Amino acid sequence: MSINFDGKVAIVTGAGNGLGRSHALQLANLGAKVVINDFGGARDGSGGSSSPAESVVAEIQGNGGEAMANGANVTNADEVNQMVEQTMAKWGRIDILINNAGILRDRSFGNMSQAEWNSVIDVHLNGSANCSLAVWNIMKQQKYGRILMTTSTSGIYGNFGQANYGAAKMGVIGMMNTLCIEGAKNNIQVNCIAPTAATRMTEDIINEEAQALIEPEKVTPAAIFLVSENGPNHTVMFAGAGSFAVMEIRESGGCRLPDDQCNGDGVAANFAKISEMTNTSVFTDGAQHIEKILSMKE
Repeated sequence: MSINFDGKVAIVTGAGNGLGRSHALQLANLGAKVVINDFGGARDGSGGSSSPAESVVAEIQGNGGEAMANGANVTNADEVNQMVEQTMAKWGRIDILINNAGILRDRSFGNMSQAEWNSVIDVHLNGSANCSLAVWNIMKQQKYGRILMTTSTSGIYGNFGQANYGAAKMGVIGMMNTLCIEGAKNNIQVNCIAPTAATRMTEDIINEEAQALIEPEKVTPAAIFLVSENGPNHTVMFAGAGSFAVMEIRESGGCRLPDDQCNGDGVAANFAKISEMTNTSVFTDGAQHIEKILSMKE
């Protein structure tokens, strides 16, 4: 059966431009009623305008869909809660949340100000938490919910000048790891997307030739699948230029050291064995790791 979102209500943050806009348009095309959330700020988070969100709403309505604009700043929990209340008052349910809003304040770590660090963490990590928390109990009561976090290769692999951004983007993976466990019994599924796309966030990071190959529209199919009714749970998917892949966190088999070697020198002497990756484990919660280490023999 083809994916559709008839009768579903979705909130997409940062939906006035780029990836968020692409996700929102496709959700609407597939039948969802969509809240176009966008603070309307510049790439660094400064300023603010309702025009980007209203433009996307007009585009959706022009195509026969249903949408409304909302200018909540995702870092402000009160504004986020008001957005959720507005959505419930209009449509009576919330099925999908795509946490896409973001800013950049790139600088090498030694030159980064506390404000530059805090602002990026606040939007990407705390903003995703604020929005997820605001819809969580609604989804629990419905026994249905799909939440998508936006992570990045800058967190998974690293990128010069983006310690703040990378930390936040790995943070949302950590949040997913727990929320997918807590939400499972109520049919709330939580996933992450790691996009590579030409947006205003990447305009001076990726060269023009590459940008021509990585339109946001080639990322959105992954988002659509990950928030669909029959999508997965606890998945990190890379998407860009029409290519798709998933990430897996693996743990080496490791070894248990005898008491007389359980010191720094013992770890150094056995590091090759400790880090050898032929006998790996993939766990779905922290308790499985504890079970593993308690059962290991010397």
